[in-house]
Amino acid sequence: MDVPTPPVPTDYRHRVAMYDMDRTITRSGTYSGFLMHVVRRRQQWRLLLLPLVALAGAAYSLRLIDRSRLKAINLRLLVGKRFSRDEIAPLAESYADQVIGRGVHAAALEQIAADREEGYRLLLATASFHLYVDAIARRLGIDDVLATRLDEPDGADHIHARLAGDNCYGDAKFARISDWLADNDITRDQAHIRAYSDHVSDHPMLHFADEAVATTPSRKLKLLAPKMGWQVVDWRARRDR
Repeated sequence: MDVPTPPVPTDYRHRVAMYDMDRTITRSGTYSGFLMHVVRRRQQWRLLLLPLVALAGAAYSLRLIDRSRLKAINLRLLVGKRFSRDEIAPLAESYADQVIGRGVHAAALEQIAADREEGYRLLLATASFHLYVDAIARRLGIDDVLATRLDEPDGADHIHARLAGDNCYGDAKFARISDWLADNDITRDQAHIRAYSDHVSDHPMLHFADEAVATTPSRKLKLLAPKMGWQVVDWRARRDR
């Protein structure tokens, strides 16, 4: 295995393994890939709006809009202001098949299997949208998912291109994790926690864990991890299946 797993004391009531998704389990980001997957199979005329997508990206780079606004704008441009749940669901499933088929690190799959074998409850915490993350998580055998939510009015058959709550990123992600632990009656002193991420924005989650692993880390996380005593692994080094 790429990540050595030291013995865990047997007196812990809970074992939880927390995974980021994009560039941790997957080899690249999934958000833009999902949007392009949908637009090419659904309304190709929306490809004409790509210059506006680029303009929104420039506005984000200049800090004129935040990540949440950027994601909502791109979703609205390439998928629509609102869209049918029944129409998008099959595209989410086919995109999940595509990601699992050729877009994940083999070493990540091995680590997920090892954690499951050791009795860890698997939690996927990601800034990507529930819209397609849930389908990916099912294929990975993940127990629980925390992801960015979209506005889905109760009883409505349409989803709106606007975020419901915060983008599940950084401190907001850790707040969601804390709420999830409380909702599941998992107290910190009765839990052994592993955490895996590629990005420094997940510092709160990694710092919280008993075993923190910087997986194929970004430059900033690669510099930070040794200072924090976190393990660093490169899951690209293992040949993917």
